[in-house]
Amino acid sequence: MRIAVTGSIATDHLMTFPGRFADQLVADQLHTVSLSFLVDNLDVRRGGVAANICFGMGLLGTKPILVGAAGADFDEYRAWLDRHGVETGSVRISEVLHTARFVCTTDADHNQIGSFYTGAMSEARLIELKNVADRVGGLDLVSIGADDPEAMLRHTEECRSRNIPFAADFSQQIARMDGEEIRILLDGATYLFSNEYEKGLIESKTGWSDEEILAKVGHRVTTLGARGVRIERVGEPVIEVGCPEEDTKADPTGVGDAFRAGFLSGLAWGVGLERAAQVGCMLATLVIETVGTQEYTLRRTHFMDRFTKAYGHEAAAEVRQHLA
Repeated sequence: MRIAVTGSIATDHLMTFPGRFADQLVADQLHTVSLSFLVDNLDVRRGGVAANICFGMGLLGTKPILVGAAGADFDEYRAWLDRHGVETGSVRISEVLHTARFVCTTDADHNQIGSFYTGAMSEARLIELKNVADRVGGLDLVSIGADDPEAMLRHTEECRSRNIPFAADFSQQIARMDGEEIRILLDGATYLFSNEYEKGLIESKTGWSDEEILAKVGHRVTTLGARGVRIERVGEPVIEVGCPEEDTKADPTGVGDAFRAGFLSGLAWGVGLERAAQVGCMLATLVIETVGTQEYTLRRTHFMDRFTKAYGHEAAAEVRQHLA
């Protein structure tokens, strides 16, 4: 099963300031702030929702096709993804813009000042999925993640016109989208991904009830944080899957992307929805135990031991035969 994942490709530049931002602000001069902070460290991490999802799928051996836009500075990042099983031949390289970048400084009170540079991501709207499909021999599913909004709309419309099954996954972009855009992006989706808060926001912005939305999509997949995930289908029993016990909670960033990577990999293997959700929850647990979205490792024996403990021997036997 060939799965393409569209969405953002970015790097995060994270810095730590040992003092407090509040101590540097003068109350009657806030209209003309001019500050610089001497930071203690700089941590550069790979990110972007599409790249994060593809990285996890690559570790699971499902050879995902990354679709997005990056800059000429993407070479090192591309090599990293290639090395971890991601097909990067469909990434558009901008001739004038850098790869999208998030630059953030955190102070001693965990307050943050950050900026997001969209950069080459704005060119994702120029990518045509037909060219991707022709290059790889067809697409069985396209996961449309947070990206340039025009790109998300174009990819969705193209999937509909070419009868390619697609998953709607708005995540960070849902805040800036209006109800009409969301209605367009989810209508006819084979899968609709969101967390619990986003689920309510989707219903509020579209004016559609839970039942109305469920009638317009094949499967509604809602992540529930530490409680796992819920999968709903019209006329079918609800599937609920819990999370494995975590060893530690280091960093929640990228946990949702990891779940999607595991779930989509389960679909690629052809296992059932419950099993796919279990794989997603297990991968998400590895990510929450690690600082960074692509800094975790997947050791087959370790993964299967923990998976067996969480979901039992029957589930483990089915997954083991697919795990690379």
